Amino acid sequence: GGAASGRFGGGERGVSGRDPATTNKRMELTAAAGALEERKRPSKVVVHTDSEYVKNGITRWMTAWVRKNWRGAGGDPVKNMDLWQRLLAAEKPHDVEWKWVRGHGGDVMNERADQLATAARERSDL
Repeated sequence: GGAASGRFGGGERGVSGRDPATTNKRMELTAAAGALEERKRPSKVVVHTDSEYVKNGITRWMTAWVRKNWRGAGGDPVKNMDLWQRLLAAEKPHDVEWKWVRGHGGDVMNERADQLATAARERSDL
């Protein structure tokens, strides 16, 4: 399961989903992209993620991947390229600041996203 939780205009909104045939990293990328796709108008957004993979990928590695035609440092295709491209497209209209938070470290929104992800993972109707 994966999820994102956000505050928009005084309210809270969450997105979640599950895929029993995927990886944790793919769910992390899907949740981040889904959260940004929820914003219909260009906005200033602060994304808090407990995924160093997502934060480092989008803030440190992405430029080199794009420059190298989606190849990593060793020349192999970037793993999860489809989702990295989705995240890059979702981020594009916004002014996004990426912040890493420790998972299960007391960050209220991160704890809420974890609850949503756990509930999605445990649902059998998806």
